[in-house]
Amino acid sequence: MIKIGMMIGDRYEILEKIGTGGMSDVYKSKDHKLNRYVAVKVLKQEFSENANFVSKFRVEAQAAAGLMHPNIVNVYDVGEENDIYYIVMELVEGITLKKYIEKKARLSVKEAISIAIQVSMGIEAAHNNHIIHRDIKPQNIIISKEGKVKVTDFGIAKAATSNTITSNVMGSVHYTSPEQARGGYSDEKSDIYSLGITMFEMLTGRVPFNGETTVAIAIKHIQEPLPSPREYIPEIPVSVEQIVHKCCQKSPDRRYQTMGDLVTDLKQSLINPDEDFVKMVNPDEEASTRMITDKDMVQIKKQSNRRDSMDEALRLKKDVRRKYQEEEEYDEEESLDDEEEDIDEDEDEEEYDSKMERITTVLAVVAALLIGCIVLFLVGRTLGILPFGQDSEESQNPDQVEMPEVAGKQLEEVKEKLLGLGLMPEINYKETDEYEAGLVLECNIGIGQMVDAKTDIVLTVSAGVSGIEVPNVAGMSTAQGVSNLEQKGFVVNRTESYDTKVAKGDIISQSPEGGTKAPSGSAVTIRISQGAEDNKVRVSNFIGISEMDAMAAITESGLVVGSVTEVNHEDVSLNGLVCYQSYSVGSYVEPGTAIDLQVSLGPKQATYSYNGSIEAPSAEEDPEYREGLNVTVTIDTEDGVQLLNTNTASFPISVNYTGIRSATGTVTFTYMVTTDAVTDTNPETGEVTTTEGTSVQKTIAREIQFTPET
Repeated sequence: MIKIGMMIGDRYEILEKIGTGGMSDVYKSKDHKLNRYVAVKVLKQEFSENANFVSKFRVEAQAAAGLMHPNIVNVYDVGEENDIYYIVMELVEGITLKKYIEKKARLSVKEAISIAIQVSMGIEAAHNNHIIHRDIKPQNIIISKEGKVKVTDFGIAKAATSNTITSNVMGSVHYTSPEQARGGYSDEKSDIYSLGITMFEMLTGRVPFNGETTVAIAIKHIQEPLPSPREYIPEIPVSVEQIVHKCCQKSPDRRYQTMGDLVTDLKQSLINPDEDFVKMVNPDEEASTRMITDKDMVQIKKQSNRRDSMDEALRLKKDVRRKYQEEEEYDEEESLDDEEEDIDEDEDEEEYDSKMERITTVLAVVAALLIGCIVLFLVGRTLGILPFGQDSEESQNPDQVEMPEVAGKQLEEVKEKLLGLGLMPEINYKETDEYEAGLVLECNIGIGQMVDAKTDIVLTVSAGVSGIEVPNVAGMSTAQGVSNLEQKGFVVNRTESYDTKVAKGDIISQSPEGGTKAPSGSAVTIRISQGAEDNKVRVSNFIGISEMDAMAAITESGLVVGSVTEVNHEDVSLNGLVCYQSYSVGSYVEPGTAIDLQVSLGPKQATYSYNGSIEAPSAEEDPEYREGLNVTVTIDTEDGVQLLNTNTASFPISVNYTGIRSATGTVTFTYMVTTDAVTDTNPETGEVTTTEGTSVQKTIAREIQFTPET
């Protein structure tokens, strides 16, 4: 555990915490060997015992240690001591670019370009070492007191190899590239995109894409064109606007291909800001299909015939040399040669046309035969004439699935499995004291039985001994039914289906049924009528996939992403994945319906409280302690959080803390004890000598246990 004042590596004294990140904390420290101040990044204690985190931390250190550039925060040392993993870096005292932009509202064009050039040069040095930053944003760019611009925090950088690099790491969503938002390929041009967004913010004082959720912003990066910075600040030069647009192209192939190319244009924009010199690359046009004319085909045929043998190629080279040597002689016969060449071309064209006609005829016959075979095959397979390629059982029951075992398992696990098979679970609760609440007791379909997809599976589930009667909401409007259920403490899941007898928007049925008992907080599924069947969208299963994959699937199905929230969920297999969707699988909804998602943060972490009195050091702890001494009292949890730091001479101290993450902690008493003066008399001379008392600092530590919170 890191404490202020401790030494690491026998040379780095920890002075104060200056920053924190997802995996590590950063401390201002003093290097006593070189007598300079440095920044020490320390892996957090909760990750130091995890081999994967330690490995990622070491990769970060090794990648960053290979970079030495004036526009990069340099790494001095890497070490490990008593399970403390740390990186020693250059200490840059200054302000982040983000705070600088907020302070000035927006930057001038020249200042923004100057900063962009320095940032580009730093990133270029990293790219030359095959290192991609992947999280370029104003928060990771520091402007020192001397005006030097430095790129920092290669926290999610990875060494690039000749292999394809894929990563699902997404940096700050306002600056992430479209390919990072999709979780796909990420390379040097992703950094160029993020730098383009950063330039946009420097010039305008705002980010180009914003939204209520991270998902909404990511979709805009993927789908919406970048707005022109001149829409907000008209005085921005044309060349600078074009540079930003080229950096932020959706396709990586259309951006600057290297940081060096970007630096060149940035410097040019300082000299000639209003010139139109930025070349926009369109690989689709460069590689577009071009029609071959008859004359082109004649020339191609000539070139092909001339390369039939090495002898012919050598003869052509001699002819070319002879042509230049005898150029004057050819001038006199030029008109005659032109007539002969026209005759040759006419003969070649006739020969080419006849061959192409024969080839076209053969291809047409082959295509007709293939189409006929395919049609015969499809007709025969449909009528059952052709048995091959089919499994008889599958052909008879192509949409059937095997019923899995569900009895004795938790309801949430069973629901997830059934929905994944396309089956629709209906729940009936049974009050019992023999089984815990939420346990599936029985099912109307036997194990291994083949059933049609979308079949309703009736589950009988234990409600425990404290079940609550479920209100009967069938026939009510959706709003009224949901209100009645939620007032009783139930969670409402909605599914939709077509029904010609129930008005659109009213509840057809519910599961569990009204009048039965179910545990408080359990889910009640209501089936909402959509009236007569029309062009609705069937809701797919998004549970168990990543937020980005769910976002893509929802968008592709013609729906939209609603709110996305992070919640605790007991199923550890869903950590970081979607654990809830607002419409059940198989529901039919209107195109454009918003689907709300919840992403699991993992099981809720246990918390503790501490409510009591801290007594003064006892005689057993320190016989020299005296009442009235001034004592510094601190309380530190096991995970390094300090709850109390106070000076007092009066005990006991009353304390009350809640939400503590650790089960144990330490109370530390620090105080000075002064011994009494001693007087001695010399028996021979009668001389009296007095020895003054001495002061000694005492430190007493006392272990304490915290109380678990319910």
